[in-house]
Amino acid sequence: MDKLSPTDEAELDRILGLLDPIDIPAATRVLLEVKEVMDEAGVAFFLRQGTCLGAIRDNAFIPWDDDIDVGSIIGLHGLSEETVESVALTLRERGFLLRIERLDYSLYVPMIKESVRIDWNCYRVLDNAVFMYPGIRIPVHLLTDLKEIEFLGERFLVPNPPEEYLEVKYGPDWRVPKQAGDYEEDVLVGIPDIPAPGRAGRVKQLIARMMSRHMATVLVLDQRGQSVSGAEISVAGLGTSRANKRGVVRLYLPRVDHYALVVKFDDHKGVLYTERIGPGQSYIYRPGEEHLLARDGAG
Repeated sequence: MDKLSPTDEAELDRILGLLDPIDIPAATRVLLEVKEVMDEAGVAFFLRQGTCLGAIRDNAFIPWDDDIDVGSIIGLHGLSEETVESVALTLRERGFLLRIERLDYSLYVPMIKESVRIDWNCYRVLDNAVFMYPGIRIPVHLLTDLKEIEFLGERFLVPNPPEEYLEVKYGPDWRVPKQAGDYEEDVLVGIPDIPAPGRAGRVKQLIARMMSRHMATVLVLDQRGQSVSGAEISVAGLGTSRANKRGVVRLYLPRVDHYALVVKFDDHKGVLYTERIGPGQSYIYRPGEEHLLARDGAG
């Protein structure tokens, strides 16, 4: 599949960086069109993450969700990488702005239509599991024999049983509606502080730190604006790093992507759930800020 033009790449990246709530009528049209294309191609896909949560708990999109999440499993239900390429080409021909990104644990197809973002992740099975954002291990048995439900007047597939999947993904209180800022820590608490299978382990990360190619720096400041020596930043699915004497933390990041971060120092704990950051960049963390701030110069 041909690459996007620089203009289309910039537009796709711009919309991927937005976290505004979805337009529900437009989201309904877009998801139904994706289903039509997938069904015609014989591709099994399932609702995942917030889209699955809304479908099971509320039989509706979650009003404050910012995207549509669907998934498939490479090697299951007849899906191959070649099939992903073919479906992506058909969707592009129907006006979707999209690209295919080859990640450590999936083929990721972010796409936009009517300003609605839809993320199709085609997961690879690693250690009898797939790893969903932000590094949560989902046992593959939940995705082998998918369950059919009614949603938006159509039949969709979801993990089976969906209740078990949602508890693994969102914790035991998944039935309680929570907006952004209230659920993130519930999700992150169950993620082990070790690199997920398929991602660079400790040794490779050490080599990456020496080469600086995959490193970003974050200057951690306290409430008074002073740098914090020894502050810790955990990147879900990748591990924890500690600040040097100048308050600078060096983070291993495989690529520009959304990451979930937890920043700890003294009695402070900050959760940044959807940070779009990348290697080679420098940032500032300040308590109370919704996102990291870009800064000039390396740490």
